[in-house]
Amino acid sequence: MQLYNKKIQTPVGQLTLVAHDQALVAVLWENDDPMRVKLSESFEQNEHPLLVEIEKQLVEYFAGQRTQFTIPLDFQGTAFQKSVWSALLQIPFGETRSYKQIAESIGNVKAVRAVGAANGKNPISIIAPCHRVIGANGKLVGFAGGLKNKDILLNLESK
Repeated sequence: MQLYNKKIQTPVGQLTLVAHDQALVAVLWENDDPMRVKLSESFEQNEHPLLVEIEKQLVEYFAGQRTQFTIPLDFQGTAFQKSVWSALLQIPFGETRSYKQIAESIGNVKAVRAVGAANGKNPISIIAPCHRVIGANGKLVGFAGGLKNKDILLNLESK
């Protein structure tokens, strides 16, 4: 399946949007580790309708005008990772969950560390809100986009 990309500037830096003709497959950070999300080659296509729509929705999100995204997603990962990423989509805007709560929500209470690892490999950052997952003590922990950006996103959603 052919992948296309588009780079956009946001309050959390440059993001690279990656999609095929039917769905979004990744939102990558400016200095993302290329091994974190493994994708086949993609081609820049700034006018791809799905990428244009994703950019529009992200602009609305950062402007405080959008609390939910309405774009098709295609997660590339293991069955366990997909279960974690699906659980992320259930975290309401403006709320947070702990890794333990995510593990409980997928029916695997002992998988807290595995949930953390899957969260770190979330290919669709912001849209699948891994930034809403925090440590059990309420502190910001691990985030592919950096803790500063995690803080920016959580503050944006707390208004």
